[in-house]
Amino acid sequence: MKDEYYAATGRRKTAVAQVRLKMGKGEIKVNGKKAEEYFSRPLYGKIIRESLEQVDFLDRFDAVVEVQGGGLTGQAEAIRLGLARAIIKINPELRSNLKQRGFLTRDQRMKERKKPGLRGARAKPQSSKR
Repeated sequence: MKDEYYAATGRRKTAVAQVRLKMGKGEIKVNGKKAEEYFSRPLYGKIIRESLEQVDFLDRFDAVVEVQGGGLTGQAEAIRLGLARAIIKINPELRSNLKQRGFLTRDQRMKERKKPGLRGARAKPQSSKR
């Protein structure tokens, strides 16, 4: 029981976050560092803590997160989704509360691929008048 944890995965764009929640004091570690050290801007820390604050789990559980790929915003949102999924495993009755705020919805928007003959996904080369 002492090493019992709840694991979940969160994804956003190309970022993938493996989240583990266990009983504790509310510490969040991302890739071995404190969340405040890993994410330079306070906004990212706020995004991460949103799902825990919504269900009053912030001071009751520690989170250990391994995240890779993507940028900082994508990583932060992937962690938020992973934490929300782990909370559901702890207490399924909290699902409606998290679902209402949109924390359980996987944002599937991805970067569109570059097409052959174009400068980017949709931008075309300038056509000459003469």
